[in-house]
Amino acid sequence: MELFLQSETWIALLTLTFLEVVLGIDNIIFISILSNNLPADRRKKARTAGIGLALFTRIAMLLGISWIIGLTKPIFTLFEHAVSGRDLVLFSGGLFLLVKSTLEIHHKVEGQNELESGKKERSLSFGQTIAQIALLDIVFSFDSILTAIGMTDHVILMIIAVVISMVIMLIFAGEVADFIEKHPTLQMLALSFLILIGFVLVTESFHVEIPKGYIYFAVFFSLAVEFLNIRTFRKKTDKG
Repeated sequence: MELFLQSETWIALLTLTFLEVVLGIDNIIFISILSNNLPADRRKKARTAGIGLALFTRIAMLLGISWIIGLTKPIFTLFEHAVSGRDLVLFSGGLFLLVKSTLEIHHKVEGQNELESGKKERSLSFGQTIAQIALLDIVFSFDSILTAIGMTDHVILMIIAVVISMVIMLIFAGEVADFIEKHPTLQMLALSFLILIGFVLVTESFHVEIPKGYIYFAVFFSLAVEFLNIRTFRKKTDKG
C-alpha cells in the first residue's frame, strides 16, 4: 500500500497505461480485421476472446520477466549478426504480418471478382481466427512488455496498466471493428499500417531501430487525411 501513496507511482501508472493503449492500437486493428471475416453473430465473441488472450499473454510474460530478459541474450551468430530469441520472435511475427496483411488486401480487392466468376469465397473458422490472433498477440506483447520493464521496476504497476489498457480496448473494440467494416478505404489503410508494422518488426529483428515517432506520425497523418475524405464524401452524399 505504501507504494500507492507516492505521487511518482501514479504518474508512472498513468504514463504506462497510456503507452500500453497506444501500443495496443495495432493489435486491436488486427483483431478487428480478422473478426470481421467471421459471421456477424460470432465477431464480438472473437474480439473478446482475442483481447482476453492478449491480456493473459501479457500478464504471463510480466510474471516471467526474467525469461523475457533472457530472450534478449544472443543464442547464435549468423553472418556476424548476434541472433537472440527475441529477434526470432520479431522476425517470425513480422513476416507473418506481412504475408497475412498482403493476403487480406488481395482478398478485399479480388474477392468480389472471384464471387462474380463463381468461385467460393474463402473464410476462416472461429478456431483458425483465434489461433491467428493468439500468434500475433505474442509478437505484439513484446513491445508492450519491454516498454513496461523500461518504465518501472514494480511488476504490480505493469500488470495494473496492462489490465486497464485491455479493458479500454475491449470497450472500444466493437466501435473500431464496425467503423472499419463500414469504410472499405479505411480497411485498406489499416491493412497498410499492419504491413508497415510487420516491416518494422522485421527490421527490429536485425537490430535496425526505426524511431517510433516517425511511425506514429505517418499513421495519424494518414488517418487524419482519410477522415477528411470520409467527411467530404458524406457531405457530397447528403447534398446529392
